[in-house]
Amino acid sequence: MSKVNLREKLSMFSEKWSPKVIAEMNDYQFKLVKIEGDFIWHDHSETDEVFIVLEGRMEIEFEDKVVELNEGEMYVVPKGVRHKPSAEFECKIMLVEPKGVINTGEADSNLRAPNDEWV
Repeated sequence: MSKVNLREKLSMFSEKWSPKVIAEMNDYQFKLVKIEGDFIWHDHSETDEVFIVLEGRMEIEFEDKVVELNEGEMYVVPKGVRHKPSAEFECKIMLVEPKGVINTGEADSNLRAPNDEWV
């Protein structure tokens, strides 16, 4: 394993809502993703999901509230909780989740990204 430069890895792709794996630790993957606009309502019934904002600003909408995240902030969405991420402008985030997690959870959507795609 060699060191990972997050800025360099982020420069290697431009598509939105398509997480790219940059490292693994035990059964967990570290993923970088660029988001912009609205995602879909979804949940992950088997795992929590963490959003770490590296650059920009995003929101996570829940059925009863909206959480705003700015650069340098993170939030853990508990497993089974429906949520909808969004960003008015491009936002760069890191996800940490178990290997095999699908970005749309169990929801079927054209925003479902290929799984286990590395940069």
